[in-house]
Amino acid sequence: MGTSESDIQQLIQIDAMNYRCNLMRNNSGAMKGTDGNYVRFGLGNVSPKQGTKSSDLIGFTQVVITPEMVGKTIAVFTAVEVKEPAWKPGNDKREHSQRAFLDWVKAKGGFAGFANSVESFRKILGV
Repeated sequence: MGTSESDIQQLIQIDAMNYRCNLMRNNSGAMKGTDGNYVRFGLGNVSPKQGTKSSDLIGFTQVVITPEMVGKTIAVFTAVEVKEPAWKPGNDKREHSQRAFLDWVKAKGGFAGFANSVESFRKILGV
């Protein structure tokens, strides 16, 4: 029996602690409420028209910054989209939305990327 996406996710969360990275599961989606309207849940899941889908794991990585701020620690926003071990990058609609969110996080100075193993997660952090 192979390693599942859920197994990879848990291994990444455990490994992340070795790098002062705290990651939390971010369930996102939508369900129909009793009034017939959809209720959306998950970080940033405002509308399907928005074109982004936040990542499976959301958190922060502690880093010590610039010489003039020696000794101070900051938290850098971190987003990891977890995939099954055999995953290869594609361009379906869902993955396109996930990539848009990851690109947005990286453009703002955060750590973000797709991971299908602990090793690929470490590459996101640059360790």
